Amino acid sequence: MDTESAYSGYSYYSGRSRGSHRHGERSRDRHKSRSKESSRSEKSVTINAPPAEPLLGDQSVRGEEVQDDNWGETTTAVTGTSEHSLSQEDIVRISKDLDDSVGLDCKRYLNVALSVILGLVVFLTPLAFLILPHLLWPDRLRACGTACEGLFISVAFKLLILLLAVWALFFRPPRAGLPRIFVFRALLATLVLLFVLSYWLFYGVRILDSQDEDYQGIVQYAVSLVDALLFIHYLAIVLLELRQLQPFFSLCVTRSTDGATQHYNLGQLSIQRAAVVILENYYKDFPVHNPALLTASKSRAAKHLAGLKVYNVDGPGENNAAAGIAQSQSRAMIAAAARRRDSSHNELYYEEAEHERRVRKRRARLVVAVEEQKKAPGDVMDPREAAQAIFPSMARALQKYLRTTRQQHLHSMESIQQHLAFSITNNMTPKAFLESYLTTGPTLQYGKDRWLARQWTLISEASVTSGLKDGTVFLLKCIDFSLVVTTKKIPYIQLAEEFIDPKSHKFMLRLQSETSV
Repeated sequence: MDTESAYSGYSYYSGRSRGSHRHGERSRDRHKSRSKESSRSEKSVTINAPPAEPLLGDQSVRGEEVQDDNWGETTTAVTGTSEHSLSQEDIVRISKDLDDSVGLDCKRYLNVALSVILGLVVFLTPLAFLILPHLLWPDRLRACGTACEGLFISVAFKLLILLLAVWALFFRPPRAGLPRIFVFRALLATLVLLFVLSYWLFYGVRILDSQDEDYQGIVQYAVSLVDALLFIHYLAIVLLELRQLQPFFSLCVTRSTDGATQHYNLGQLSIQRAAVVILENYYKDFPVHNPALLTASKSRAAKHLAGLKVYNVDGPGENNAAAGIAQSQSRAMIAAAARRRDSSHNELYYEEAEHERRVRKRRARLVVAVEEQKKAPGDVMDPREAAQAIFPSMARALQKYLRTTRQQHLHSMESIQQHLAFSITNNMTPKAFLESYLTTGPTLQYGKDRWLARQWTLISEASVTSGLKDGTVFLLKCIDFSLVVTTKKIPYIQLAEEFIDPKSHKFMLRLQSETSV
């Protein structure tokens, strides 16, 4: 083989001496690098594996590719729990989620508390305007006539309508936690607060201080406040809901690992709100991120890099003739490696063809194994018991297919049995049951424990509260991958009308004398 080497006695000992020398240099360099990087934060630590020594995951993937179809009969799998079963990224992610979840919950509860307090102030203010004169100077108030009593009914129904409208627009479950404040929502809250304070100031100066006796005028004053609040609510609908309906921008979203791409048309939104819309559509439009599908190209690249090895058997103190022979051998090995690199497309072609053949073969076995399942006559079982009785006969074929397509980490045995029980309950066909495994679905199709990102980080050069513009680029990053978003403005479309005379569609049929027509 190309990667094998024959060691002579001299080269063995010289290699050991050079290896020990290199080991000493590496230890000194490692000590220096540690002293230089000791002041850095733990978040900036990067661990790189040597290219000549593939990782265990790559070895397992290549070993899995060369397994035969009967690997399940001759293989014993021993599973257990190890104290090193969590990677460093998992530990960082768990600690970061715990730290961020506390801050997000406090921020969310603070926003809800402020909104509730502001809402109570708004709804209690008109009632306070009507009640305070009866409590402070009831003897001096004029009698309220029929028109005044009609205004009471108007205030009651307007407050009820305003209460339902505010509940429908503002008190909805939050879809996401934004890094910055929502500008329009904060602007509306400030406007409402200033408006109510202005009414209170005028009420205190002109009514409370003078103890106005015209109660009908006080009621009309409260009605005007409720009308103004209804108009502010209409403004909130325009700014928060209607303004973003007309699309102005086309956003191209690309996943950084496998290049999956989707396009979305959005209106005039800020960058952070556009990021929320993209993430909501990501979980239903993008196929689930499967890092196991990316290991084939990495292992192939590592194999070619491993083939580019040049050994200097002779030491640096030999004569020029030996050095020339070693140099010619090195050139020959480099040329052979270049020829192997030029023929790598053939290896890729046959590798993909063999993989597709194995997938088709195990898919056919799985389809046959599922379609042959029949319940014995006379057995009465609930769907859960029926699924547990049917699952063992198809488990081996399904496991082999999932391993071949590298989906075994996306489906657990419990989730498969639940899906099987669901299919039995709703009288679904075997093809409908297998569709979830034969075709890679969107992220929402799988359990939440299979989602690779619980928290996203928005990276943007522009302020996240600024609106979208032509050429705006920002990233939505999680631990394993990132979404690159590019913004393009939808062009202005100019339509022109062209009139076609209906008489121009008429034609004349001319007959030739030679024909029989």
